[in-house]
Amino acid sequence: MQHAIVSREEWLAARQQLLSKERAMTHALDALRAERQQLPWVRIDKPYLFEGPDGACTLADLFRGRSQLAIYHFMLTPGSDHVCRGCSFVADHVDAARQHFEHADLSFAAVSRVPLRRIEEVRRRMGWTFPWVSSHGSDFNFDFGVSFTPEDMAAGRAVYNYGEVIRESEDMFGTSIFVQDHDGAIFHTYSTYRRGVERLMGALNWLDLVPNGRNEREGAMSWVRRHDEY
Repeated sequence: MQHAIVSREEWLAARQQLLSKERAMTHALDALRAERQQLPWVRIDKPYLFEGPDGACTLADLFRGRSQLAIYHFMLTPGSDHVCRGCSFVADHVDAARQHFEHADLSFAAVSRVPLRRIEEVRRRMGWTFPWVSSHGSDFNFDFGVSFTPEDMAAGRAVYNYGEVIRESEDMFGTSIFVQDHDGAIFHTYSTYRRGVERLMGALNWLDLVPNGRNEREGAMSWVRRHDEY
């Protein structure tokens, strides 16, 4: 690692110059967040049904009395033993965060397409406590752009992240946001995929502060493992 070694005064001048750029970026992000909050909504009329530890549940049930719901689309494909490293990395951040954001009117649930018994196997292994339900047999993952049929992949109709054509993986990852009004109507307000999910990975924010950054010399998140594999 080669870096210039300077006096404290020279360092302070360089730091103040960078600070002005950080402040501009912060204000730009504030404006982007405000624009995101003003996106139009789509009413959800399809009666999605999930399976959770307590039995069948609806999308409305996942709100658990709050008006906002964040869904993490966790990649678990029926018939596969694979547990996505990236999804596991995101999930490791959830339980710590939700003990706070649940007090700001936001509920959370992970949704995967595998049967519930597979979800429970992974949950026990990893020690997560957040709500996690199965959409097995439901259109939910397909409707929100994270699961694809083999036929759609073969025909080039499997579109992910608003334009990327998926050719190989039947399941991808992402986050979707929903709102429920006082009358019980549910609306889809936002979904994000690929690097849009990075804002949920707090560990990356710490690494972004240090000289080595994300330590991705061998590829994006190449060092990440499921937390019981380090």
